[in-house]
Amino acid sequence: LPPMKAGGPYTMDITGKNKILLKEILIGDVWLCSGQSNMVHQLNIHDVTYADEIASANYPQIRQFWVPTLNSMEGPQANLPPGNWKAAVGQDVRPFSAVAYFFAKDLFEKYHVPVGIINASAGGIPIESWISEEGLKNFPGLQATIQKNKDTAYINNANSKISAGNSIKSSQQDRGLSSSPKWLDTSYVPKGWHPINVPGYWEDQGLKDFNGVVWYRKEVDIPSSMTGKPARAFLGRIVDADEFYINGKQVGSTTYMYPQRRYHIAPDVLKAGKNIFVIRVTNTNGKGGFVSDKPYCIFAGRDTVDLKGTWQYKVGEVYAPRTGGFTGGIAAQNQPTASYNAMVAPLINYSIKGFLWYQGESNIGRAEEYKKLQPAQIADWRSKWQQGSLPFLYVQLPGFMDYNYLPSESQWAQLREAQLASLSVPNTSMVVAIDLGEWNDIHPDNKKDVGKRLALAAQKITYGENIVYSGP
Repeated sequence: LPPMKAGGPYTMDITGKNKILLKEILIGDVWLCSGQSNMVHQLNIHDVTYADEIASANYPQIRQFWVPTLNSMEGPQANLPPGNWKAAVGQDVRPFSAVAYFFAKDLFEKYHVPVGIINASAGGIPIESWISEEGLKNFPGLQATIQKNKDTAYINNANSKISAGNSIKSSQQDRGLSSSPKWLDTSYVPKGWHPINVPGYWEDQGLKDFNGVVWYRKEVDIPSSMTGKPARAFLGRIVDADEFYINGKQVGSTTYMYPQRRYHIAPDVLKAGKNIFVIRVTNTNGKGGFVSDKPYCIFAGRDTVDLKGTWQYKVGEVYAPRTGGFTGGIAAQNQPTASYNAMVAPLINYSIKGFLWYQGESNIGRAEEYKKLQPAQIADWRSKWQQGSLPFLYVQLPGFMDYNYLPSESQWAQLREAQLASLSVPNTSMVVAIDLGEWNDIHPDNKKDVGKRLALAAQKITYGENIVYSGP
């Protein structure tokens, strides 16, 4: 089709032996948004911080197409599974990437041009997975891996030899589940429990070098004003997995350490007076327990009850140390080209305005290689789209991990420096986010300012505005 004026919605009639009518077509600027989990993170995950933004969302000309998490080591794929564009209106905005939404919102409000977001991102994936085989031609080690991965017999053999040491053998069953009544039941009478502070790690409170299942229990007084209505429980972050029960009913669970625990509680769960809160925590490596400097509370309406302080704990199950080392087989999503082949290659015939990129966490420890991989990725994607030097706007890693007030080595700092080096590639811009991070959360809550900074970069790099868009 020839270039068309931005706007819509339009309809398209396609007539041949039959007739197809396409409706609700917009003409505007489409951005490919990709990277790791900080680009994935949806407004729904941050619905407390951005409750007003979600409630007021009414942007039918901002739309998102969500690419499911896929991988292929067999070469570029031609198609994606069926999907559709969703408009940023009402509750449909919840699945939007929070970073991409705030980016699109700022651009739409300034230019009044429809904005499309193609979100092809997935958590925990290194950059080399997002680059094509041709784009990795100057990386002999990765090329060797690509060729080996094309051999399905090699893949099957590698995965069949996963060491038995990967299995964590228990010295016992979880007594909290095998006893009668179970420790989560309201009829259970606790015996042999010990005090422990929440938040805090159990290794720092007497359970040294312990991996397994620890049960936490607390009697919580709930005022009558909080009953008979929906409530929310904030349990900060927990290492690693948790199951949360109130008065014997499970109200939430999470299987790994990174998500913030924000659980919805049905109106019939809480009762006035004493309520039994039980949390079953499982940890397989390192310190287990509750991360500090996070909210731990339950609230309904305007009432809030603090959950920090002294709880009681009891060990339910002990995991024996791993034996034989760790052999994880071949994780397809982490292999070079795998995400590109399945999630990016099917998109290259779609004309776009530019790229947004938020990634790097899974390449920590390989900064020197990243310094070469990111420029290779930029060149690779531009060559595939054949639209010239498309703008490539990316986010530098935010602040994360314990503060250190003395000079010290930092793999995160090294990766940030590697990202900085990509500014030597023309028509790129880097958004600094170190001030927006949280020392105890790899997924910081502030996604709005990241999106706004990306939008400022786009105004300068893409739309030619004479503005200050970055620091010195």
